Amino acid sequence: MLELSGDQVLEVLAEVKDPEIPTLSIVDLGMVEGIEVFEEPKALAVTLIPTFLGCPALDLIRVRVRSALAQAFGLAEGQCRVEFSLKRAWTSQRLTDKGRARLGDFGMAPPPRGASVADFVEGSATVVCPLCHSPQTDLQNLFGSAACRALYYCKSCRNPFEVMKPI
Repeated sequence: MLELSGDQVLEVLAEVKDPEIPTLSIVDLGMVEGIEVFEEPKALAVTLIPTFLGCPALDLIRVRVRSALAQAFGLAEGQCRVEFSLKRAWTSQRLTDKGRARLGDFGMAPPPRGASVADFVEGSATVVCPLCHSPQTDLQNLFGSAACRALYYCKSCRNPFEVMKPI
């Protein structure tokens, strides 16, 4: 009999890192939508929300989640089902406070609270530099190294940095 709680599964998932931003876990990103524990037959099912539909890392995330669950709970990988749900879209509001802080540790600014994509397009979003914490920043390019990022420049420390766009 599999005697697990959703919280125990969530603890394991908190160790599964995002392939693009390794300081963030899939839990920090707010990707975990649901966890089911089945006693007969013994199995786990995890439902995730993709941050972007076309994200090339989705298959890698699925493999990492299956592997982590199988290893942590002594299950065969076939006993760990991982699915991506499209019923609800991921938004940057799903980032946890811990995730927002870990973005800064990575050198990327989190999306400003309350800002919209329109604020980025217009250049009116206030983005704080993750390196020196100055709000004296300028949008350099709406398109960074990935679809979810924009490129900014800090006038205080004179460093470029990326910011996760609000979605």
